Amino acid sequence: MLDKAKALVSKVVADERSHEFIRFVVVGLIATGLHYGIYLLLIKAIHIEGQLWTNIAYSLGYLISWFCNLWLTAHFTFRESVTVARGIGFAICHLINFGLHILFLNAFLHLGVPDTWAPIPVYCLVVPINFILVRTVFKRLKL
Repeated sequence: MLDKAKALVSKVVADERSHEFIRFVVVGLIATGLHYGIYLLLIKAIHIEGQLWTNIAYSLGYLISWFCNLWLTAHFTFRESVTVARGIGFAICHLINFGLHILFLNAFLHLGVPDTWAPIPVYCLVVPINFILVRTVFKRLKL
């Protein structure tokens, strides 16, 4: 009987983690879509050539999507409140994340990937790392 109860608790925990990850992916798609949309709008609507403008446009898109991401991550993904401590932890995670974004963006631009496509492989590389960092802030740290 005890083994069945343990198995049920294990299944519920595993299901919650998988649902949490699915919610994270949904929020990530929303935030990434917002980020990418703003980035494309800036690089296409304001015709300034050069890697500096690409980095500025990418950074502005990232910053704007960050606020949406924080709120959705707290309330929808992890079902937690936004506290000052969690906001600071989230900001630290995203500073690391942003650094990786800029590093990989510039690497792909240097390799000749067009500025409209360069963010796509960046997202693929950086999003899994961000999940681990953000989950730690919202679930592991007692803030």
